[in-house]
Amino acid sequence: MKISGFSYVRNGFNYGVPFLEAYQSILPVCDELIVAVGNSTDGTREAIANLNADKIKIIDTVWDMELKQGGKIFAQQTNIALDAITGDWAFHIQADEVIHENDIFKIKKAVEDNNDDERVEGFILPFIHFWGGYDHIRTSRRVHKNEVRLFRNGLKVRSYRDSLGFRKYKDFAAYENGTEKGEKLQVKKIEAPIYHYTEVRGPKAKSKKAAAIGAFYVQPPLEEVVMETFGYDRLEKFTGSHPRLMHEKVKSQDWVYEFDPKKAVWRTKDRIMQPIEDMLGFKIGEYKNYKLIK
Repeated sequence: MKISGFSYVRNGFNYGVPFLEAYQSILPVCDELIVAVGNSTDGTREAIANLNADKIKIIDTVWDMELKQGGKIFAQQTNIALDAITGDWAFHIQADEVIHENDIFKIKKAVEDNNDDERVEGFILPFIHFWGGYDHIRTSRRVHKNEVRLFRNGLKVRSYRDSLGFRKYKDFAAYENGTEKGEKLQVKKIEAPIYHYTEVRGPKAKSKKAAAIGAFYVQPPLEEVVMETFGYDRLEKFTGSHPRLMHEKVKSQDWVYEFDPKKAVWRTKDRIMQPIEDMLGFKIGEYKNYKLIK
């Protein structure tokens, strides 16, 4: 049984994502790691190459800036890396996601335990969304709680929408032209959370990231992307431990982030539904891009 990691990145240093930590966090359970590295100008490619990991293979790409609608470029780059893997299982990690060293081998064990069960096409992992600083997490109904990050190779899987998740397709051409919606994977859940750091940024970096995100989306308009990305509704203090690979970054935070509930940005529906869901203990009508095996 062979596990292949795959990812994509471009100008990781400029955008402030912990891509080196992300890749190092999954290497212990991967037999190879394929990274599609876009045409970067900030030393991203060189830094990945300097990890000196025999398992890492870099695919050099040039981003097609015409693929802006709905973040299609992210899905395209994900698929480029996915198509190059050689393992039995595909393990996706994004450049802003890190796995804790206490959890990484839970993932390998889950794959080993279910390798012969053909019902299990993949696995979902829960997310911890850090916000503003390394000591706050966003916990409202607006954030995705779980997503597919691991699945069997050979199922004709493609990145779904802007690379948030994955589905399997009968016809790749139909996937490309948008005439096939794909089929959700049958999955189990592994209690090994993704530490999601994309919104940990100082005040100066926020506007830079907002402009970068807006450049890859024609719809929604930039101002809506900025609100969705940097506005917040509910944050809580993070009381756990960060992955060891992230300790230096956590220590180097040079800004103070304080959560002010009075400045929280709530959509009307969410403001009404959040207390109801908190009382019930689950999200009403939660979107799930997978089929959970009971």
